Amino acid sequence: MSRIGKKAVPIPSGVTANVEGQTVKVKGPKGALQLVLHDDIVAKMESGGVKIDPRSETKRARSQWGTARTLVANLVAGVTKGFERKLEITGVGFRAAVQGKNLQLQLGYSHDVVYPIPEGIAIVTPKPTEIVITGMDRQKVGQVAAEIRDYRPPEPYKGKGVKYAGEYIFRKEGKKK
Repeated sequence: MSRIGKKAVPIPSGVTANVEGQTVKVKGPKGALQLVLHDDIVAKMESGGVKIDPRSETKRARSQWGTARTLVANLVAGVTKGFERKLEITGVGFRAAVQGKNLQLQLGYSHDVVYPIPEGIAIVTPKPTEIVITGMDRQKVGQVAAEIRDYRPPEPYKGKGVKYAGEYIFRKEGKKK
């Protein structure tokens, strides 16, 4: 039994949810999102919430049950509050700036890295060494953050590179004389 899956996803005021077959559509103050659920999962509207149930008692259906409920909860959270990911840049001369629809990154390469900002994502640089990524789709926000981090992941000796805010970098000792 999935403990997470047993609970219905509550729909707050100002948000409308709609279930059509395997598609769950959620509309709120920040916009609209939709999700197509796995075939082993059944979704239905119940007294102010979306209830997720497995179609059968197979291992696959039970494993998709809690996942599907969390994905629907992320849709509701996305259209109400949205999601945010912060990145920190460490290194001499490393910096970032937003220019129009592009993120300009100077990461110690011979050229600047230009990252086009995708649709539905907002990127802000409050400081040249800090990047804040916001959007209503949790998967897209995380994907954009991972792509930016991949340009220069933090290295273990000095910690230079792009890291998530609060990420712990395992440090190594340098070579001995």
